[in-house]
Amino acid sequence: MEQAKSESHQLSSTSARGRVTVASGVVAHIVARTASEVYGIVGLAPRGGMARLLERGRPTQGVVIVPDRGGVQIDLHVVVEHGLNLAEVASSVRNRVAYEVERLTGLRVDSVEVHIDSVRRSP
Repeated sequence: MEQAKSESHQLSSTSARGRVTVASGVVAHIVARTASEVYGIVGLAPRGGMARLLERGRPTQGVVIVPDRGGVQIDLHVVVEHGLNLAEVASSVRNRVAYEVERLTGLRVDSVEVHIDSVRRSP
């Protein structure tokens, strides 16, 4: 999957009443905010880099959005709190992100790939 850029992709949802176009950067912000609210997520990790906690200047680090035949594929790199069941946290993130993106944008989410890049103790 390639890195999402806010100006690079326009994602569309079409219904009988018309079409809505959403920039991939908007979807990335929804994904980042939703993931950060899931219990057990300490932060997002930049793809291919050292895992670090969320930074103010880069709220969508670790989020990649790729258009896919009328829907979207989401690639998400996260840091999980130490001691939690990683499979359960990943499942929660996957379900919650797909639900919120579909609810808020009307776009079909084809897949949410969750990559646990690091495990940390909360401060």
